[in-house]
Amino acid sequence: MANLQIKGIEEDLYSEIKKMAAAENRSVSQQILFLVKSYMAKKVRCDYTKSPAEVLIDLHGSWQDERKADKIIGQLKKARKNSKDFSEGF
Repeated sequence: MANLQIKGIEEDLYSEIKKMAAAENRSVSQQILFLVKSYMAKKVRCDYTKSPAEVLIDLHGSWQDERKADKIIGQLKKARKNSKDFSEGF
């Protein structure tokens, strides 16, 4: 098993980690190892999850229809039920 030494850690950060470790009944070393493992597990999950932008990019061009926009809009309006004609305003 490998050993890791961390140098140059700020006192405030070390103090917070020490408090976390005490609250979880762990040593500081165990707490650091726990935090690193947790981070790595989340990172792996996030690497496989698509971002909202990637989902939108995947959808780009997915609508295939040869009809013109006017014809599609006309069919949508015709298919609606209980709609009112607001051509004269509200």
